Amino acid sequence: MPESTVAAGYARALMALAVSKGARQQDLVERSGIDPDELLDQDARIAFAKYIALMRAGKALCDEPALALHFGEAFDIAELSIVGLIGAAAETMGDAFAQLNRYARLVVEVDVDVDGDSSGGSRLALLREAGELWIVDRRARPNDFPELTESSFARMVCASRRFGQAQFVKAVHVTHAAPAYQTEYARIFQMPVVFESGRNALLMTDDSWLTLQPRMPSRYLFGLLSERAQALLSSLESSKSIRGHVESLLMPILHTGDASMEVIAGKLGLSRQALSRKLKVDGTTFETVLDELRHQLALSYLSAKKVSVNETAYLLGFSEAAAFSRAFKRWTGMSPRALRASAIEDERRGNS
Repeated sequence: MPESTVAAGYARALMALAVSKGARQQDLVERSGIDPDELLDQDARIAFAKYIALMRAGKALCDEPALALHFGEAFDIAELSIVGLIGAAAETMGDAFAQLNRYARLVVEVDVDVDGDSSGGSRLALLREAGELWIVDRRARPNDFPELTESSFARMVCASRRFGQAQFVKAVHVTHAAPAYQTEYARIFQMPVVFESGRNALLMTDDSWLTLQPRMPSRYLFGLLSERAQALLSSLESSKSIRGHVESLLMPILHTGDASMEVIAGKLGLSRQALSRKLKVDGTTFETVLDELRHQLALSYLSAKKVSVNETAYLLGFSEAAAFSRAFKRWTGMSPRALRASAIEDERRGNS
């Protein structure tokens, strides 16, 4: 099963916060397994397990058990994810809330409990109960990583306070036990906090906040950001397909020349026949996935002008350059050397 991920912007900001509190970046990198290059693109994806490791490493290295609360207090969602920017450009807070749910997976991928069923649904739900309005976080198994609850709720409450809306949240409920740093809960939330509650939720005073305008409502900006978010979501969903998973397993072993269907099936815990059936459902075959991946990577390597034809053949797992050249001509109708020469000439003209 594909692993869950979190937006790189979250990991980058968390690492920066931990460093500002005294942790050494190299120690955080080593303990979390996050390559700093993975954080250069804010919209890139980081394995959720690495994000958890980063949070735990930061708490230990900073000697700051309330780090997750401080993370939520320090960073607005608009600084961390395109989802926050979309919310800020929405016409009303109600619209912003709807977009947060629509693109929630771009922030972090989590299982959601819906009436005890973890099969799907929105993570955040508006629940009217006994005349009261709640924002309920329906994340499954929240106490496995309560730091996510802490940072999420601290971010939501602090954001509302910054824009004059603190009065619309009147209590915080969390399912985890009270920690030793309850004083930080009191300082940050400035309202009653109920520990070991039956739900992770914010109790609202009323629903008037749904009609308020965010910071910079703009239909034009909202449209541009939504288009970008939809492209990111489509890419994320594609990566979760069996084809996307096969490609992700192929890439690091292509150069070994051992990128066989048997090897990939084994990594997926499937038989060769089972993998073939799953790919057929996606309308493709293993041979097609391998061939098209090599095609895409070949164009990328040669267009970048940093890798020779022979090196490209090696990186793609071809036994000899001649076999690669034949495949490349089948893909493009030209030789790899001709493409590389053309790319170099285009760069020369652009610099002249």
